[in-house]
Amino acid sequence: MGSTKNNSEQRQDDGMNEAYADFVARYPAYLQTTALDELRATEYYRLDEQNQVYLDYTGGSLYAESQLQQHLDLLRGGVFGNPHSANPASAAMTGHVERTRRSVLEYFNAARDYIVVFTLNASGALKLIGESFPFAPGSRYLATFDNHNSVNGIREFARAKGATLAFAPLVTPSLRLDRARLESLLDQADPARDNLFAYPAQSNFSGVKHPLDLVAAAQSKGWQVLLDAAAFAPTNRLDLAAFKPDFVCVSFYKMFGYPTGVGALLIRRAARPRLKRPWFAGGTVDFASVQGQAHVLSHNEAGFEDGTLNYLSVPAVEIGLRHLQAIGIEKIGERVRCLTGWLLEQLLVLRHSSGRAMVRIYGPSTTKERGGTLTINLYDPRGHLLDYRRVEELAGEEGISLRTGCFCNPGAGEMAEGLTEQDMQAGYELGDEVNLQSFSRLMQSRGENKSAGAIRVSLGLATNFADVWRFVRFVSGFRDQARLTIGEVTFDIESCRVIRDGS
Repeated sequence: MGSTKNNSEQRQDDGMNEAYADFVARYPAYLQTTALDELRATEYYRLDEQNQVYLDYTGGSLYAESQLQQHLDLLRGGVFGNPHSANPASAAMTGHVERTRRSVLEYFNAARDYIVVFTLNASGALKLIGESFPFAPGSRYLATFDNHNSVNGIREFARAKGATLAFAPLVTPSLRLDRARLESLLDQADPARDNLFAYPAQSNFSGVKHPLDLVAAAQSKGWQVLLDAAAFAPTNRLDLAAFKPDFVCVSFYKMFGYPTGVGALLIRRAARPRLKRPWFAGGTVDFASVQGQAHVLSHNEAGFEDGTLNYLSVPAVEIGLRHLQAIGIEKIGERVRCLTGWLLEQLLVLRHSSGRAMVRIYGPSTTKERGGTLTINLYDPRGHLLDYRRVEELAGEEGISLRTGCFCNPGAGEMAEGLTEQDMQAGYELGDEVNLQSFSRLMQSRGENKSAGAIRVSLGLATNFADVWRFVRFVSGFRDQARLTIGEVTFDIESCRVIRDGS
Protein backbone atom coordinates (compact mmCIF):
# COMPACT_ATOMS: atom_id res chain seq x y z
CA MET A 1 0.00 0.00 0.00
CA GLY A 2 1.52 3.34 -1.04
CA SER A 3 2.03 6.21 1.38
CA THR A 4 -0.25 9.25 1.26
CA LYS A 5 1.24 12.72 1.42
CA ASN A 6 -0.27 15.19 3.81
CA ASN A 7 -1.61 18.52 2.61
CA SER A 8 1.51 20.43 3.66
CA GLU A 9 3.83 18.09 1.71
CA GLN A 10 1.56 18.26 -1.32
CA ARG A 11 1.60 22.08 -1.26
CA GLN A 12 5.40 22.02 -1.08
CA ASP A 13 5.61 19.69 -4.09
CA ASP A 14 3.16 21.84 -6.01
CA GLY A 15 5.20 24.91 -5.16
CA MET A 16 8.38 23.32 -6.44
CA ASN A 17 6.71 22.04 -9.60
CA GLU A 18 5.35 25.50 -10.37
CA ALA A 19 8.77 27.05 -9.72
CA TYR A 20 10.47 24.44 -11.91
CA ALA A 21 8.13 25.16 -14.81
CA ASP A 22 8.99 28.85 -14.56
CA PHE A 23 12.69 28.04 -14.25
CA VAL A 24 12.95 25.93 -17.40
CA ALA A 25 10.91 28.48 -19.32
CA ARG A 26 13.58 31.08 -18.55
CA TYR A 27 16.55 28.69 -18.64
CA PRO A 28 15.65 26.21 -21.41
CA ALA A 29 19.31 25.15 -21.77
CA TYR A 30 18.89 23.29 -18.48
CA LEU A 31 16.86 20.65 -20.31
CA GLN A 32 19.98 19.79 -22.30
CA THR A 33 21.63 18.59 -19.08
CA THR A 34 19.09 15.94 -18.08
CA ALA A 35 21.77 13.24 -18.32
CA LEU A 36 22.98 14.61 -15.00
CA ASP A 37 19.59 13.78 -13.47
CA GLU A 38 20.14 10.16 -14.47
CA LEU A 39 23.59 10.27 -12.86
CA ARG A 40 22.06 11.78 -9.73
CA ALA A 41 19.72 8.79 -9.49
CA THR A 42 22.45 6.17 -10.03
CA GLU A 43 25.83 7.58 -9.06
CA TYR A 44 24.76 10.02 -6.33
CA TYR A 45 21.57 8.35 -5.11
CA ARG A 46 22.67 8.66 -1.48
CA LEU A 47 21.74 12.36 -1.59
CA ASP A 48 18.06 11.62 -2.14
CA GLU A 49 18.07 8.49 0.01
CA GLN A 50 19.22 10.59 2.95
CA ASN A 51 17.21 13.69 1.95
CA GLN A 52 20.43 15.72 1.82
CA VAL A 53 21.01 19.00 -0.01
CA TYR A 54 24.71 19.38 -0.70
CA LEU A 55 25.76 22.95 -1.50
CA ASP A 56 29.47 22.94 -0.71
CA TYR A 57 31.08 21.95 -4.01
CA THR A 58 33.73 24.67 -3.74
CA GLY A 59 34.75 23.03 -0.48
CA GLY A 60 34.82 19.62 -2.14
CA SER A 61 32.90 17.82 -4.86
CA LEU A 62 30.98 14.58 -4.36
CA TYR A 63 32.34 11.26 -5.61
CA ALA A 64 30.36 8.92 -7.83
CA GLU A 65 29.56 5.34 -6.89
CA SER A 66 31.40 4.04 -9.96
CA GLN A 67 34.60 5.90 -9.03
CA LEU A 68 34.81 3.99 -5.77
CA GLN A 69 33.97 0.67 -7.40
CA GLN A 70 36.53 1.03 -10.18
CA HIS A 71 39.26 2.00 -7.75
CA LEU A 72 38.39 -0.84 -5.39
CA ASP A 73 38.41 -3.32 -8.31
CA LEU A 74 41.85 -2.10 -9.35
CA LEU A 75 43.27 -2.49 -5.84
CA ARG A 76 41.68 -5.89 -5.36
CA GLY A 77 43.03 -7.13 -8.68
CA GLY A 78 46.67 -6.18 -8.25
CA VAL A 79 49.69 -6.34 -6.01
CA PHE A 80 51.09 -2.83 -5.70
CA GLY A 81 54.13 -1.52 -3.88
CA ASN A 82 56.04 1.70 -3.41
CA PRO A 83 56.92 2.87 -6.94
CA HIS A 84 60.56 3.73 -6.09
CA SER A 85 61.89 0.32 -7.17
CA ALA A 86 62.02 -2.11 -10.09
CA ASN A 87 60.42 -5.12 -8.38
CA PRO A 88 57.15 -6.40 -9.91
CA ALA A 89 54.82 -4.80 -7.37
CA SER A 90 56.67 -1.49 -7.63
CA ALA A 91 56.79 -1.59 -11.43
CA ALA A 92 53.04 -2.25 -11.60
CA MET A 93 52.35 0.80 -9.45
CA THR A 94 54.80 2.94 -11.42
CA GLY A 95 52.85 2.11 -14.55
CA HIS A 96 49.60 3.35 -13.00
CA VAL A 97 51.21 6.53 -11.63
CA GLU A 98 52.73 7.45 -14.98
CA ARG A 99 49.55 6.64 -16.86
CA THR A 100 47.66 8.93 -14.49
CA ARG A 101 50.27 11.64 -15.03
CA ARG A 102 49.69 11.42 -18.79
CA SER A 103 45.92 11.52 -18.31
CA VAL A 104 46.21 14.77 -16.32
CA LEU A 105 48.30 16.36 -19.08
CA GLU A 106 45.86 15.20 -21.75
CA TYR A 107 42.85 16.45 -19.80
CA PHE A 108 44.27 19.96 -19.62
CA ASN A 109 45.70 19.77 -23.18
CA ALA A 110 49.14 20.31 -21.69
CA ALA A 111 51.23 17.34 -22.83
CA ARG A 112 53.56 19.39 -25.01
CA ASP A 113 54.41 22.27 -22.69
CA TYR A 114 53.97 21.07 -19.08
CA ILE A 115 55.06 18.57 -16.49
CA VAL A 116 52.82 17.32 -13.66
CA VAL A 117 53.93 17.18 -10.04
CA PHE A 118 51.61 15.24 -7.72
CA THR A 119 51.14 16.90 -4.33
CA LEU A 120 49.02 16.34 -1.25
CA ASN A 121 46.61 19.09 -2.33
CA ALA A 122 46.51 22.48 -4.06
CA SER A 123 48.08 24.12 -1.01
CA GLY A 124 51.01 21.72 -1.25
CA ALA A 125 51.45 22.73 -4.89
CA LEU A 126 51.45 26.40 -3.95
CA LYS A 127 54.02 25.85 -1.21
CA LEU A 128 56.34 24.28 -3.77
CA ILE A 129 56.20 27.47 -5.82
CA GLY A 130 56.64 29.72 -2.81
CA GLU A 131 59.74 27.98 -1.56
CA SER A 132 61.30 27.41 -4.99
CA PHE A 133 60.64 30.68 -6.80
CA PRO A 134 63.85 32.78 -7.02
CA PHE A 135 62.58 35.87 -5.20
CA ALA A 136 65.30 38.42 -4.51
CA PRO A 137 65.73 42.14 -3.82
CA GLY A 138 64.40 43.95 -6.86
CA SER A 139 61.93 41.23 -7.81
CA ARG A 140 58.21 41.53 -7.11
CA TYR A 141 55.35 39.39 -5.90
CA LEU A 142 51.90 40.59 -7.00
CA ALA A 143 48.66 38.90 -5.96
CA THR A 144 45.02 39.85 -6.23
CA PHE A 145 42.96 40.65 -3.14
CA ASP A 146 40.74 37.59 -3.61
CA ASN A 147 43.38 34.88 -3.54
CA HIS A 148 43.09 31.86 -1.30
CA ASN A 149 45.27 32.01 1.81
CA SER A 150 47.57 29.37 0.37
CA VAL A 151 48.41 31.87 -2.37
CA ASN A 152 48.60 34.74 0.11
CA GLY A 153 51.10 32.72 2.13
CA ILE A 154 53.64 32.84 -0.70
CA ARG A 155 54.24 36.44 0.33
CA GLU A 156 56.18 35.17 3.36
CA PHE A 157 58.73 33.48 1.10
CA ALA A 158 58.91 36.62 -1.04
CA ARG A 159 59.27 38.88 1.98
CA ALA A 160 62.03 36.73 3.49
CA LYS A 161 64.06 37.01 0.28
CA GLY A 162 63.67 40.78 0.01
CA ALA A 163 61.13 40.97 -2.82
CA THR A 164 58.58 43.79 -3.05
CA LEU A 165 54.97 42.85 -2.26
CA ALA A 166 51.79 44.31 -3.75
CA PHE A 167 48.11 43.36 -3.91
CA ALA A 168 45.76 44.23 -6.75
CA PRO A 169 42.42 45.53 -5.38
CA LEU A 170 38.87 44.65 -6.37
CA VAL A 171 35.99 46.89 -7.36
CA THR A 172 32.90 46.77 -5.16
CA PRO A 173 30.20 45.55 -5.25
CA SER A 174 31.06 43.27 -8.19
CA LEU A 175 34.37 42.16 -6.61
CA ARG A 176 35.97 42.09 -10.04
CA LEU A 177 39.54 43.25 -10.54
CA ASP A 178 40.29 46.95 -10.78
CA ARG A 179 41.86 46.57 -14.21
CA ALA A 180 43.35 50.08 -14.32
CA ARG A 181 45.09 49.59 -10.98
CA LEU A 182 46.20 46.09 -11.96
CA GLU A 183 47.76 47.37 -15.19
CA SER A 184 49.62 50.00 -13.19
CA LEU A 185 50.99 47.37 -10.82
CA LEU A 186 51.99 45.06 -13.66
CA ASP A 187 53.90 47.94 -15.28
CA GLN A 188 56.10 48.27 -12.19
CA ALA A 189 58.01 45.05 -12.83
CA ASP A 190 61.63 45.03 -13.91
CA PRO A 191 61.69 42.39 -16.67
CA ALA A 192 65.29 41.61 -15.83
CA ARG A 193 64.18 40.30 -12.41
CA ASP A 194 62.16 37.26 -11.37
CA ASN A 195 58.62 38.53 -10.78
CA LEU A 196 55.56 36.43 -9.90
CA PHE A 197 51.92 37.37 -10.45
CA ALA A 198 49.33 35.08 -8.81
CA TYR A 199 45.58 35.11 -9.29
CA PRO A 200 42.60 32.73 -9.23
CA ALA A 201 40.87 31.74 -12.45
CA GLN A 202 37.72 31.76 -10.33
CA SER A 203 37.36 33.25 -6.86
CA ASN A 204 36.44 30.74 -4.19
CA PHE A 205 34.73 33.63 -2.34
CA SER A 206 32.61 35.45 -4.92
CA GLY A 207 32.56 33.07 -7.87
CA VAL A 208 34.02 35.80 -10.12
CA LYS A 209 35.85 34.41 -13.15
CA HIS A 210 38.90 36.51 -13.79
CA PRO A 211 40.03 36.79 -17.44
CA LEU A 212 42.47 34.14 -18.56
CA ASP A 213 43.97 36.60 -21.03
CA LEU A 214 45.64 38.22 -18.02
CA VAL A 215 48.20 35.42 -18.27
CA ALA A 216 49.72 36.59 -21.56
CA ALA A 217 49.26 40.25 -20.64
CA ALA A 218 51.31 39.82 -17.47
CA GLN A 219 53.94 37.68 -19.16
CA SER A 220 54.46 40.35 -21.79
CA LYS A 221 55.36 42.78 -18.99
CA GLY A 222 58.01 40.58 -17.42
CA TRP A 223 55.99 38.42 -15.01
CA GLN A 224 55.80 34.70 -14.50
CA VAL A 225 52.21 33.76 -13.76
CA LEU A 226 50.78 31.41 -11.16
CA LEU A 227 47.16 30.48 -11.87
CA ASP A 228 45.07 29.00 -9.08
CA ALA A 229 42.55 26.80 -10.92
CA ALA A 230 41.20 24.94 -7.87
CA ALA A 231 37.75 26.60 -7.96
CA PHE A 232 37.65 26.94 -11.75
CA ALA A 233 38.43 23.42 -12.99
CA PRO A 234 35.41 21.61 -11.46
CA THR A 235 32.94 23.30 -13.86
CA ASN A 236 35.09 24.82 -16.62
CA ARG A 237 37.42 23.69 -19.37
CA LEU A 238 41.02 24.79 -18.78
CA ASP A 239 42.97 24.54 -22.03
CA LEU A 240 46.65 25.02 -21.28
CA ALA A 241 47.50 25.03 -24.97
CA ALA A 242 45.44 28.21 -25.38
CA PHE A 243 46.43 29.93 -22.11
CA LYS A 244 49.90 29.17 -20.85
CA PRO A 245 50.52 30.23 -17.25
CA ASP A 246 53.90 29.25 -15.91
CA PHE A 247 52.41 27.42 -12.94
CA VAL A 248 48.93 25.99 -12.32
CA CYS A 249 47.57 24.34 -9.18
CA VAL A 250 44.52 22.08 -9.15
CA SER A 251 42.69 20.09 -6.50
CA PHE A 252 41.26 16.80 -7.71
CA TYR A 253 38.79 16.26 -4.85
CA LYS A 254 37.22 19.59 -5.79
CA MET A 255 36.83 18.33 -9.35
CA PHE A 256 35.36 14.88 -8.67
CA GLY A 257 35.32 14.23 -4.93
CA TYR A 258 37.82 11.39 -4.63
CA PRO A 259 40.65 10.92 -3.75
CA THR A 260 41.26 13.65 -1.19
CA GLY A 261 45.01 13.09 -0.77
CA VAL A 262 46.24 14.03 -4.26
CA GLY A 263 46.55 17.45 -5.90
CA ALA A 264 48.80 18.65 -8.67
CA LEU A 265 51.12 21.41 -9.75
CA LEU A 266 51.52 21.82 -13.48
CA ILE A 267 54.79 23.52 -14.38
CA ARG A 268 55.46 24.95 -17.80
CA ARG A 269 58.64 23.37 -19.13
CA ALA A 270 60.10 26.75 -20.04
CA ALA A 271 59.67 27.94 -16.43
CA ARG A 272 60.98 24.80 -14.73
CA PRO A 273 64.72 25.75 -14.77
CA ARG A 274 64.03 28.93 -12.81
CA LEU A 275 62.71 27.08 -9.78
CA LYS A 276 65.34 26.31 -7.12
CA ARG A 277 64.40 23.87 -4.38
CA PRO A 278 65.71 24.85 -0.94
CA TRP A 279 66.08 21.25 0.21
CA PHE A 280 65.90 17.66 -0.97
CA ALA A 281 64.06 14.60 0.23
CA GLY A 282 63.64 10.93 -0.49
CA GLY A 283 62.76 10.42 -4.14
CA THR A 284 63.85 13.89 -5.28
CA VAL A 285 67.55 13.24 -5.88
CA ASP A 286 69.53 11.25 -8.42
CA PHE A 287 72.51 11.18 -6.08
CA ALA A 288 73.17 12.28 -2.50
CA SER A 289 76.08 11.80 -0.13
CA VAL A 290 76.42 12.18 3.62
CA GLN A 291 80.22 12.30 3.57
CA GLY A 292 80.36 14.51 0.50
CA GLN A 293 77.56 16.70 1.83
CA ALA A 294 76.21 17.19 -1.69
CA HIS A 295 73.26 16.10 -3.81
CA VAL A 296 72.07 16.13 -7.41
CA LEU A 297 68.37 16.98 -7.74
CA SER A 298 66.27 14.86 -10.09
CA HIS A 299 65.01 16.42 -13.28
CA ASN A 300 61.43 17.49 -13.95
CA GLU A 301 58.61 16.27 -11.71
CA ALA A 302 60.76 13.82 -9.75
CA GLY A 303 62.69 16.71 -8.21
CA PHE A 304 59.47 18.05 -6.62
CA GLU A 305 57.66 14.94 -5.41
CA ASP A 306 59.01 14.73 -1.87
CA GLY A 307 59.10 11.31 -0.30
CA THR A 308 56.62 8.64 -1.28
CA LEU A 309 53.53 9.60 -3.23
CA ASN A 310 50.06 8.63 -2.06
CA TYR A 311 50.55 5.98 -4.70
CA LEU A 312 47.52 3.81 -4.02
CA SER A 313 45.26 6.85 -4.46
CA VAL A 314 46.91 8.26 -7.59
CA PRO A 315 45.13 5.85 -10.01
CA ALA A 316 41.79 7.13 -8.68
CA VAL A 317 42.64 10.47 -10.32
CA GLU A 318 42.58 8.90 -13.77
CA ILE A 319 39.26 7.25 -12.92
CA GLY A 320 37.84 10.60 -11.82
CA LEU A 321 39.03 12.36 -14.97
CA ARG A 322 37.38 9.68 -17.10
CA HIS A 323 34.19 10.25 -15.14
CA LEU A 324 34.22 13.98 -15.91
CA GLN A 325 35.04 13.35 -19.55
CA ALA A 326 32.14 10.93 -19.87
CA ILE A 327 29.75 13.55 -18.50
CA GLY A 328 31.27 16.50 -20.35
CA ILE A 329 32.62 19.50 -18.43
CA GLU A 330 30.63 21.86 -20.66
CA LYS A 331 27.40 20.10 -19.67
CA ILE A 332 28.28 20.47 -15.99
CA GLY A 333 29.10 24.14 -16.51
CA GLU A 334 25.83 24.83 -18.31
CA ARG A 335 23.74 23.20 -15.60
CA VAL A 336 25.54 25.17 -12.91
CA ARG A 337 25.07 28.38 -14.89
CA CYS A 338 21.31 27.88 -15.19
CA LEU A 339 20.82 26.98 -11.54
CA THR A 340 23.04 29.83 -10.39
CA GLY A 341 21.11 32.36 -12.46
CA TRP A 342 17.78 31.28 -10.97
CA LEU A 343 19.19 31.19 -7.44
CA LEU A 344 20.60 34.71 -7.75
CA GLU A 345 17.25 36.03 -9.00
CA GLN A 346 15.29 34.40 -6.21
CA LEU A 347 17.57 35.61 -3.43
CA LEU A 348 17.68 39.17 -4.70
CA VAL A 349 13.89 39.62 -4.56
CA LEU A 350 13.46 38.36 -0.99
CA ARG A 351 12.15 41.14 1.26
CA HIS A 352 10.98 41.53 4.82
CA SER A 353 7.52 42.97 5.39
CA SER A 354 9.32 46.25 6.10
CA GLY A 355 10.58 46.24 2.52
CA ARG A 356 14.21 45.72 3.53
CA ALA A 357 16.25 43.21 1.56
CA MET A 358 16.77 39.92 3.38
CA VAL A 359 19.91 38.88 1.50
CA ARG A 360 23.14 40.59 0.54
CA ILE A 361 25.09 38.93 -2.26
CA TYR A 362 28.81 39.56 -2.46
CA GLY A 363 29.92 39.74 -6.06
CA PRO A 364 28.09 39.69 -9.40
CA SER A 365 24.31 39.49 -9.38
CA THR A 366 24.16 37.78 -12.81
CA THR A 367 25.89 34.76 -14.32
CA LYS A 368 28.09 36.84 -16.63
CA GLU A 369 31.73 35.88 -15.99
CA ARG A 370 30.90 34.18 -12.70
CA GLY A 371 30.67 30.61 -11.50
CA GLY A 372 28.37 28.70 -9.18
CA THR A 373 29.80 29.98 -5.90
CA LEU A 374 27.53 32.45 -4.06
CA THR A 375 28.59 34.17 -0.87
CA ILE A 376 25.84 35.93 1.04
CA ASN A 377 24.75 37.27 4.41
CA LEU A 378 21.25 37.52 5.84
CA TYR A 379 19.81 40.55 7.63
CA ASP A 380 16.84 41.10 9.93
CA PRO A 381 13.97 43.56 9.28
CA ARG A 382 15.99 46.40 10.85
CA GLY A 383 19.05 45.70 8.71
CA HIS A 384 21.05 43.97 11.43
CA LEU A 385 23.30 41.10 10.44
CA LEU A 386 22.09 37.60 11.34
CA ASP A 387 24.74 35.30 12.80
CA TYR A 388 25.97 33.24 9.85
CA ARG A 389 26.96 30.42 12.20
CA ARG A 390 23.37 30.14 13.45
CA VAL A 391 22.17 30.10 9.85
CA GLU A 392 24.53 27.21 9.11
CA GLU A 393 23.27 25.39 12.19
CA LEU A 394 19.62 25.80 11.19
CA ALA A 395 20.43 24.73 7.63
CA GLY A 396 22.01 21.57 8.98
CA GLU A 397 18.81 20.76 10.86
CA GLU A 398 17.05 20.72 7.48
CA GLY A 399 19.69 18.54 5.85
CA ILE A 400 21.33 21.39 3.94
CA SER A 401 25.12 21.42 3.80
CA LEU A 402 26.61 24.85 3.23
CA ARG A 403 29.75 26.58 4.48
CA THR A 404 30.32 29.64 6.63
CA GLY A 405 33.34 31.69 7.66
CA CYS A 406 35.84 33.55 5.50
CA PHE A 407 36.66 30.54 3.27
CA CYS A 408 40.41 31.12 3.60
CA ASN A 409 39.96 34.22 1.45
CA PRO A 410 40.33 37.21 3.80
CA GLY A 411 41.11 39.79 1.12
CA ALA A 412 37.83 39.34 -0.72
CA GLY A 413 35.92 39.47 2.57
CA GLU A 414 37.67 42.66 3.61
CA MET A 415 36.81 44.31 0.29
CA ALA A 416 33.22 43.02 0.33
CA GLU A 417 32.44 44.30 3.83
CA GLY A 418 34.47 47.49 3.61
CA LEU A 419 36.79 46.43 6.40
CA THR A 420 39.61 48.93 6.74
CA GLU A 421 43.23 48.69 7.75
CA GLN A 422 42.20 50.30 11.05
CA ASP A 423 39.59 47.57 11.57
CA MET A 424 42.22 44.90 11.01
CA GLN A 425 44.65 46.61 13.36
CA ALA A 426 41.97 46.66 16.06
CA GLY A 427 41.63 42.93 15.59
CA TYR A 428 45.35 42.31 15.96
CA GLU A 429 45.28 44.27 19.20
CA LEU A 430 43.28 41.37 20.66
CA GLY A 431 46.57 39.48 20.67
CA ASP A 432 46.38 35.70 21.02
CA GLU A 433 42.61 35.92 21.44
CA VAL A 434 42.03 37.07 17.86
CA ASN A 435 40.23 34.70 15.52
CA LEU A 436 37.36 35.02 13.08
CA GLN A 437 34.70 34.89 15.77
CA SER A 438 36.33 37.31 18.21
CA PHE A 439 36.97 39.73 15.37
CA SER A 440 33.31 39.52 14.29
CA ARG A 441 32.22 40.29 17.85
CA LEU A 442 34.61 43.24 17.90
CA MET A 443 33.10 44.70 14.74
CA GLN A 444 29.60 44.34 16.16
CA SER A 445 30.62 45.90 19.49
CA ARG A 446 31.96 48.91 17.60
CA GLY A 447 28.48 49.34 16.11
CA GLU A 448 29.74 49.02 12.53
CA ASN A 449 27.48 46.09 11.55
CA LYS A 450 30.34 44.67 9.53
CA SER A 451 30.88 40.98 9.14
CA ALA A 452 34.17 39.10 9.10
CA GLY A 453 32.43 36.04 7.71
CA ALA A 454 29.55 34.99 5.51
CA ILE A 455 27.49 32.11 4.15
CA ARG A 456 28.69 30.33 1.02
CA VAL A 457 26.63 28.03 -1.17
CA SER A 458 28.25 26.43 -4.18
CA LEU A 459 26.78 24.28 -6.91
CA GLY A 460 28.34 21.39 -8.78
CA LEU A 461 27.94 18.37 -11.00
CA ALA A 462 25.22 16.64 -8.91
CA THR A 463 23.15 19.73 -8.04
CA ASN A 464 19.56 19.72 -9.30
CA PHE A 465 16.68 22.16 -9.19
CA ALA A 466 15.19 20.62 -6.05
CA ASP A 467 18.40 21.46 -4.18
CA VAL A 468 18.34 25.16 -4.98
CA TRP A 469 14.58 25.34 -4.47
CA ARG A 470 14.93 23.88 -0.98
CA PHE A 471 17.66 26.38 -0.19
CA VAL A 472 15.54 29.32 -1.35
CA ARG A 473 12.65 28.03 0.74
CA PHE A 474 14.99 27.76 3.73
CA VAL A 475 16.21 31.36 3.34
CA SER A 476 12.63 32.56 2.88
CA GLY A 477 11.92 31.24 6.36
CA PHE A 478 13.97 34.11 7.81
CA ARG A 479 11.43 36.67 6.65
CA ASP A 480 10.62 39.04 9.53
CA GLN A 481 12.93 37.10 11.85
CA ALA A 482 15.13 39.09 14.23
CA ARG A 483 18.50 38.10 15.62
CA LEU A 484 16.94 37.09 18.92
CA THR A 485 14.13 35.01 17.45
CA ILE A 486 16.38 32.69 15.45
CA GLY A 487 18.20 31.63 18.64
CA GLU A 488 21.82 31.49 19.69
CA VAL A 489 24.45 29.40 18.00
CA THR A 490 25.49 26.32 19.97
CA PHE A 491 28.92 25.78 18.46
CA ASP A 492 32.08 27.72 17.71
CA ILE A 493 34.82 27.21 15.18
CA GLU A 494 38.48 27.37 16.05
CA SER A 495 41.21 26.51 13.54
CA CYS A 496 38.72 24.66 11.30
CA ARG A 497 37.47 22.49 14.18
CA VAL A 498 33.85 22.63 15.28
CA ILE A 499 33.62 23.15 19.05
CA ARG A 500 30.21 22.37 20.54
CA ASP A 501 28.93 23.55 23.89
CA GLY A 502 29.52 21.05 26.65
CA SER A 503 32.06 19.01 24.71
